[in-house]
Amino acid sequence: MAGNAGPKRQDTRKFVENLSGEGKCIAVLTSGGDAQGMNAAVRAVVRMGIYVGAKVYFIHEGYQGMVDGGDNIKEATWESVSSMLQVGGTVIGSARCKEFRTHEGRLKAAHNLVQRGITNLCVIGGDGSLTGANLFREEWSGLLNELLEQGLINEEAVSSNSVLHIVGMVGSIDNDFCGTDMTIGTDSALHRIIEVVDAIMTTAQSHQRTFVLEVMGRHCGYLALVSALACGADWVFIPEMPPDDGWEDNMCQKLSESRSRGSRLNIIIVAEGATDRQGQHITSSFVKDNRADKKRLNIIIVAEGAIDSHNKAITPDCIKDLVVRCLGFDTRVTILGHVQRGGTPSAFDRILGSRMGVEAVLALLEASTDTPACVVSLVGNQAVRLPLMECVQMTQEVQKAMDEKKFDEAVRLRGRSFENNLSTYRLLSYRKLDSELPNSSFNVAVLNVGAPAAGMNAAVRSAVRVGITEGHKMFAVNDGFEGFAKGQIKEIKWGDVGGWTGQGGSLLGTKRTLPAKRLAKIAEQMRIHNINALLVIGGFEAYVGLLELSSARDEYPEFCVPMVMVPATVSNNIPGSDLSIGSDTALNAITDTCDRIKQSASGTKRRVFIIETMGGYCGYLATVGGLAAGADTVYIYEEAFDIRDLQANVEHLTQKMKTTIQRGLVLRNENCNENFTTDFIYQLYSEEGRGVFDCRKNILGHMQQGGAPSPFDRNFGTKVAAKAMQWITRALKESYKGGKVFTNAEDTACLLGMRRRAMVFQPVAQLREETDFEHRIPKDQWWLKLRPLMKILAKYKTSYDVSDAGQLEHVTRVRPKDFQPSV
Repeated sequence: MAGNAGPKRQDTRKFVENLSGEGKCIAVLTSGGDAQGMNAAVRAVVRMGIYVGAKVYFIHEGYQGMVDGGDNIKEATWESVSSMLQVGGTVIGSARCKEFRTHEGRLKAAHNLVQRGITNLCVIGGDGSLTGANLFREEWSGLLNELLEQGLINEEAVSSNSVLHIVGMVGSIDNDFCGTDMTIGTDSALHRIIEVVDAIMTTAQSHQRTFVLEVMGRHCGYLALVSALACGADWVFIPEMPPDDGWEDNMCQKLSESRSRGSRLNIIIVAEGATDRQGQHITSSFVKDNRADKKRLNIIIVAEGAIDSHNKAITPDCIKDLVVRCLGFDTRVTILGHVQRGGTPSAFDRILGSRMGVEAVLALLEASTDTPACVVSLVGNQAVRLPLMECVQMTQEVQKAMDEKKFDEAVRLRGRSFENNLSTYRLLSYRKLDSELPNSSFNVAVLNVGAPAAGMNAAVRSAVRVGITEGHKMFAVNDGFEGFAKGQIKEIKWGDVGGWTGQGGSLLGTKRTLPAKRLAKIAEQMRIHNINALLVIGGFEAYVGLLELSSARDEYPEFCVPMVMVPATVSNNIPGSDLSIGSDTALNAITDTCDRIKQSASGTKRRVFIIETMGGYCGYLATVGGLAAGADTVYIYEEAFDIRDLQANVEHLTQKMKTTIQRGLVLRNENCNENFTTDFIYQLYSEEGRGVFDCRKNILGHMQQGGAPSPFDRNFGTKVAAKAMQWITRALKESYKGGKVFTNAEDTACLLGMRRRAMVFQPVAQLREETDFEHRIPKDQWWLKLRPLMKILAKYKTSYDVSDAGQLEHVTRVRPKDFQPSV
């Protein structure tokens, strides 16, 4: 008999297989303006709902379809959401409905829902759509009583449909909803804007033109602000930050100075309709003709809704007239309009929509009679549930603060994501005169290490300019640690990094060489150039290199300086960080390729594609790329598989070919298994699927490392590098004693990474225990929790731990005065 081992710890984990949707009816609708990624959310709601045994209905044409009823409310099937993931807009339609704003309209809508037994609503839209849904929920009981009195329903219908549950998902390209870092559609809209800006740059440079671009966002400047960061804009006007008096002279002076320095690119972002702080309308009649100099290119982006300090509307034509009359520059206006709403959703929006859709169904399954209407939000990389009306009220408070000209308050209410973007833009937007800079007398070196990753150049640009603003002398090291040892070091100035944000690869040059065999030479170069701090931007080699440098501090005092690493690798395999610069761009490359392949397969029918992705032993790209592309199966190293699993996957595809979806997509991480190679899996599928489907294979290779960085990677790289440089400044001040910098403390050799909801500096020595050095991956990886979600959406029965879900949080309103928002 076994000894007394004490009481067993209760397993409090919660699994989706223990949640049943039997007997429940869920309806999904899209309302208000359309946004790319809405279809991913609709697809996830339908498939997750069916998976748990619920009936799921489409409500076509938004609230108008709910009011009209009839064929506008149809039951959805698994196949009915196939091929929806990669389509922009909303395939179930969206319409603004005046009738639903009336009591009579909502009574009709309630009758249509009760007839079908629908008591669970997933509403995808903006704050107006979600407010309407909450009002509908509050009136529900009264509406049922009215329908009973009118004889349209009976007592049994009232009893069985007594409570209406509402879950919202925010679909808006403006990102104007408080409580979430990103709304569905925002990232795709940024893709459209940056695609246009990148294209315009080439023609503008050819003709020495200034471009004024108008972007959407009448009441929120997020698109304009992040576009400014992502393309290196010189000026931005947004509703939340009206310009001060004299902005016209300041802007023209900055453009003129930029041209005189020989820069080939200036970007100014202005919000259309902006007013100044006094509410006066802007005219350009005051501007006088004045010719200026030689800068090859100025781009002005106008964000819809921008104002100046007198509350005057700022229009693209106003800016054009100003630049032409003051500076004499050849100027053009480009209004992007609904281009920003269109096109294929980005990988980010597909993943966001899919995660939100699944979370929404879970919220409905767990809702009780007392559960308030909630909205599914994104905070950091975590899906959270927040009370819907708390978010709506804070969103309305933003507009109220702007109407009352409390612009700092409006920025604070927008949330940490907006604040961080704005503070980073202010830090980078204007070069101070040398006489205005603090004189720190510190030299800081920046280098890239490992394989190239899109966004590295944006990070270098940000680091250099923030370092110069902090008063440091910045040095660029070419070709990583190898170049460091050879003395390939030179001072890099503000203008040297102009136009770097949109460049792919690594302009500094990068190599995988580790420093261990070159420590003496690197120490010598640090002594020669008096390097007081290091910023290393790179992948796993950068992490190991920083470990080697910090471990050699006892032998080489030159390494007793602040050192920080910013993760940049397409593989996203760095311990201590959930995300890396470059991985979003690689995901979009994978997703775009898979879209084209799926289109090819849909034309030929009964075809399965086997696609190999990069990532080393890390399955992040394969897994998250599979989720974004709608893959049937994804093979990765972290989740072992055998021949029986391969056979089961073939059988799953065989069954799929009997439906209307006669195509298959299989992703394989390059190092998932040394024996089950891409060729092996291709041959196995070809043989076992003979007569049912044929196979093709595709190895994506280094195309995943190339191309222009995505808006997310440009923005992420810019903000993370800026935060790293500010840390370096603080560390230098703390370690400067006796006329020199010296520190061998463990926490002065750090990695800056995103952990769940915050950016955290972590000593690299402490990350050793979290690292599988043999396979170059972290021992614990957050994205593995997405794999069951991907399998469920591909119609596999699987176990899905949803223990993190279910907690209704609250919107944070008041923060400590010393709060420093994280990136």
